[in-house]
Amino acid sequence: MKTSAFLYPWDIVGDPGAADRVAGLGVQQVTLASAYHSTRALTPRHPARRIVTAEHAAVLYPPDAERWAGRTLRPYTQSWVDASDAYAEAAEALAGAGLDVHSWVVLAHNSRMGAEHPETSVVNAYGDRYPWAPCIAQPDVRAYLVDLAAEAAVRDGAGGTELESCGWYGFAHLHAHDKTAGVGLGDAAQYLMSLCFCPDCRAGYGGQGLDAEELGLAVRRALEPMWSGAGAPEAGWGGVEKLLGADLAAATLRWRTQVARGLQESVVAAVRAAAGPGFQVLLHADPAPYRSGANVGVDPEYILSVADGVVLPCTGDDAAREAVLGPFAGRGGVLAANLTVVRGMGGNPGTLARDVAHAASLGANELRLYHAGLASGPDLAAVAGALSG
Repeated sequence: MKTSAFLYPWDIVGDPGAADRVAGLGVQQVTLASAYHSTRALTPRHPARRIVTAEHAAVLYPPDAERWAGRTLRPYTQSWVDASDAYAEAAEALAGAGLDVHSWVVLAHNSRMGAEHPETSVVNAYGDRYPWAPCIAQPDVRAYLVDLAAEAAVRDGAGGTELESCGWYGFAHLHAHDKTAGVGLGDAAQYLMSLCFCPDCRAGYGGQGLDAEELGLAVRRALEPMWSGAGAPEAGWGGVEKLLGADLAAATLRWRTQVARGLQESVVAAVRAAAGPGFQVLLHADPAPYRSGANVGVDPEYILSVADGVVLPCTGDDAAREAVLGPFAGRGGVLAANLTVVRGMGGNPGTLARDVAHAASLGANELRLYHAGLASGPDLAAVAGALSG
């Protein structure tokens, strides 16, 4: 099974042995970040550092000045990797070690944009802005994301791309010193907390026959038992319907699905136009269409008619893998099972061989490993052993 490991350019730049170490794991490909959100990351094997603090969302290559001239929304450049083109330098080293390289592009997840341009952010039913979550219904945001995808995906030497957050982002977010776990919401209430009420979305709800003020009131009314402690967390789309009512829930999802599909179609078309034939385009996805986040909720049949395949979150027990892979099975395309191999981040590299076999039995035909740069030495040794077996 074709296997790719996720990496950041800073895992490679400045470390002459890094590319060969990655190749020695037994992977055939690296999925290398070219546009990424803010993060604080370990570099446990780098000869010059142990921590990289990426202070804001940025591209890891020099953006095209002509493309972005005069535009309010444009990519931010990085300053934490000492290289003029960190992506290109890392990609060249990895290719020199015999590895294929695909780009890894994070799209609708950008806290700096939300801080500097708050009008671009998702606004919840209470009027709170989510600065990490650009609203993809806004034309300027959508135009920015389409151009960013085309530029960040199609880098020299890349044979394909994997697009993360190519859809709605919402309430759930690993924020600095996060303090949101005091009330257990469940994914149904998280859907309600992720509904956007910016001017564009208000108009969009109107197109679905909804009054945005009445919808906001219904959302707040549905959530009130959560805040008072009188409500139990609800799960699944049935839980959303229970909280909001089936008709209102369906209308909100129609609007969000329409917007997300428009973005996905435009992004994939722009990437393919920039890359030419043979360039693989995958989306990080979840088979529950109402979900938002890095793995965007999609309809399996639809998304496989747009992209070449999907990368699916498969860390966890057998039931978790069955839930995400089952709806895609037998539909064709690339089904890449994404397994975390960092013990400290909830992964279990010791069971990798068994978990890969289980994912393959469910229809997975490629494998992704998160994350070769973050994993400890023993974790990587376990990965190498599993892939050599």
